[in-house]
Amino acid sequence: MKMSFQALGFLLSTLAIIAHSQAALLQYTFVVQETNYTRLCTSKNILTVNGEFPGPTITARRGDTVIVDVINGGDHNITIHWHGIKQPRYPWSDGPEFVTQCPIQPGANFSQQVLLSDEEGTLWWHAHSDWSRATIHGLFVILPRLGTTYPFTQPDGEVPVVLGKTYLLRMVNAAMNNLAFFAVANHTLTVVGTDGAYTKPFRSNVITISPGQTIDLLLQANQPRDNYYMAAKLFSGQSSAAFDNTTTTAIVQYTGNFTPSSSSPVFPFLPVFDDRNASANFTGSLRSLASAEHPIDVPLTIKRTLLYTLSINTLPCAVNATCEGPNGRRLSASINNITFAMPTTSVLGAYYRGINGVYGDDFPDVPPLKFNYTATGLNRSLQTPDIRTEVTMLKHNETVELVFQGTNLVAGIDHPMHLHGHSFYVVGSGFGNFKRSRDSLNYNLVDPPLMQTIAVAQNGWTAIRFKADNPVRNGKSANARVLPPPPDMPPC
Repeated sequence: MKMSFQALGFLLSTLAIIAHSQAALLQYTFVVQETNYTRLCTSKNILTVNGEFPGPTITARRGDTVIVDVINGGDHNITIHWHGIKQPRYPWSDGPEFVTQCPIQPGANFSQQVLLSDEEGTLWWHAHSDWSRATIHGLFVILPRLGTTYPFTQPDGEVPVVLGKTYLLRMVNAAMNNLAFFAVANHTLTVVGTDGAYTKPFRSNVITISPGQTIDLLLQANQPRDNYYMAAKLFSGQSSAAFDNTTTTAIVQYTGNFTPSSSSPVFPFLPVFDDRNASANFTGSLRSLASAEHPIDVPLTIKRTLLYTLSINTLPCAVNATCEGPNGRRLSASINNITFAMPTTSVLGAYYRGINGVYGDDFPDVPPLKFNYTATGLNRSLQTPDIRTEVTMLKHNETVELVFQGTNLVAGIDHPMHLHGHSFYVVGSGFGNFKRSRDSLNYNLVDPPLMQTIAVAQNGWTAIRFKADNPVRNGKSANARVLPPPPDMPPC
């Protein structure tokens, strides 16, 4: 099997098995450095980890602790985020620049402690400073504990592809902004997990995956011996938007003696780039495994209800700069009409130490102005957001329902959303404006998928539920006490 994706930023890994003791302590060293790489006949210097692109794969088991010594050998600040790993009571190594930590400056290093808890499956790591994530990323594979196994048929191996065998594909969409469709010609894929949690297995000819999301797939080599393309292309819910229409391919090649059916491999069917129903149907098929070995705990009684609008807004263009937004302005995203103002020190550090003036705690629970969010021709006065550093304060163990509502301001798009420090249950989604009295009646509270990254559809909504059980300040009970920061936290 040849799996060399070249364009869309996918990471794809086959099953690897390692053996080490229960709840092991593992250590890795990441050296961030500039490396000259050639892709598609073009060479350029890019930031890499250990000279690799994509970066090295971390492989551990459920419950392990991983120490990653990050050495910044580049010329710019850097942070590393462990995407989808909850880090219970230890937010200091989560990675977002100026949110949970100050960046690792050039020539400095930071020993990041990654605490695995209930995650199992495929996750990933990536830079969390500006656009450096484009090249600094890699897989984070979490195997079952020793003595346990997968809740599906054990895959047979890695490569090459042998007729009659089953292969586990671990997929990450490492693209910066776009969802993508993925398929393997003449093969039906079985989805068994997403975002470090198992799902009820279901079969699909086409996969939809959002930026930052991971999906675990079983590929049965049950077709006649031949060469088959696996392929992916971007999905865009906005048919009028300009985007990269590249299709990236790799070849699934069966072993043995055979005569290829044609001079080129068989190509898979992929939906048209703006087929939002194909995307929604796939996402709507995801269900938690919800078995005795892998139980779920969907919050049924909600203590806090939030409604967040997701918009593309415009701001004045900087002096002597050229901006591509409407009327020469620059584009900027907002939630509830607030665009995040990057502070000059860590928000988490300021909260932990009681430092005033770094952030406000007045982030609105609902949009400050209610309007027809998905209408066309919205008033231009709605386009300019407030620029502030605000946070939402949640009580420890508070059960939360958060509805993300996409808007049609400026240029409605599909919004990838990721919640740090928690997984969440996706209990509902749809198109149009969310209406609680109507839409909550159709929530799935039995086996909703447990996820960490979702794409809120253009002019649509998604409802999630979670329990705020990962504290960032000391409480009365032991499980409500955050662990102290490490002594080598990077300074600002």
